[in-house]
Amino acid sequence: MKTRLILLATMTVCGLASAADWATLEPQAGTANGKHLVLLAGDEEYRSEESLPMLARILSQRHGFKCTVLFSVNPQDGTIDPINQTNVPGMKLLDSADLAILTFRFRELPDADMKPLVDYLQSGKPIIALRTATHAFQYSRNSKSSYAQYDWRSKDWPGGFGQQVLGETWVAHHGDHGSESTRGLVDGTNAKHPVLRGVQDVWGPSDVYTVTHLKPADTVLLHGLVLRGMKPDDAPNTTKSLMPLVWVRDYTWENGKTTRAITSTIGAAVDLQSEDLRRLIINACYWLTGLEVPAKADATCVGEFKPSYFGFGKFLPGVKPANFDTK
Repeated sequence: MKTRLILLATMTVCGLASAADWATLEPQAGTANGKHLVLLAGDEEYRSEESLPMLARILSQRHGFKCTVLFSVNPQDGTIDPINQTNVPGMKLLDSADLAILTFRFRELPDADMKPLVDYLQSGKPIIALRTATHAFQYSRNSKSSYAQYDWRSKDWPGGFGQQVLGETWVAHHGDHGSESTRGLVDGTNAKHPVLRGVQDVWGPSDVYTVTHLKPADTVLLHGLVLRGMKPDDAPNTTKSLMPLVWVRDYTWENGKTTRAITSTIGAAVDLQSEDLRRLIINACYWLTGLEVPAKADATCVGEFKPSYFGFGKFLPGVKPANFDTK
């Protein structure tokens, strides 16, 4: 009886999150490559709660990665709620991750939930950061948090997590948001980089971000060309300069461990209708986990992918994380 009471007490304190609070996508039988990816969806605008499950389906079913997708969740009803900036169940699952894919925007997690991510990074493990991950954290509620320096506006650690680890924080829209789209141009010097294998045609409706803080040691893979409209064949806006769009950066922590990050400021759900953009991310998963990058990775979606357009207040209500589990 005493043991049972202790178990119930432990569940009450520590068992508030369960497997129903995240999505688990296992590889097909006999195809597992031994690598575990944890994908973290949490932005109000660019529909990462739709794009990351789609990527997880491809990565698990076509490439043998075990994938776990974490979401911002409404604690009252367990549904996915990108507007909730403080509740992402399952962060402890990063303990077993070989690679994290991050799409947070202005999240402020409790210290106990932030710690697994910081521990993951400071262990020297790699990360892929998409779109708003340059401004993943904003400590507007608890400025005394142990992790307040991760805030994109940090003065103590200039530019916070984004600028320090990824190479850039939030600066500005370089293209006109909602009216000028993005064409990705391969950097000629780095055209043979493994992450660019089979990647030629990258276009997306989201606009080019301003990038000003990269260092000479950072490796730019794609540059962002501003187009004058929202179609892939629209003319370029030649009055606006090219901006780094996808790059590789190594960040060394005080403990001597180095995190390798691949950051892409193109990465809205609608952008990921681009097969070659999906392929670039798949390639990055292979490369960052030490696997051989295929000559032309299969980036075909598993099932239908018709993402919602970007914008605030446009997420689909009533969806639960477990809806995306592989059956």
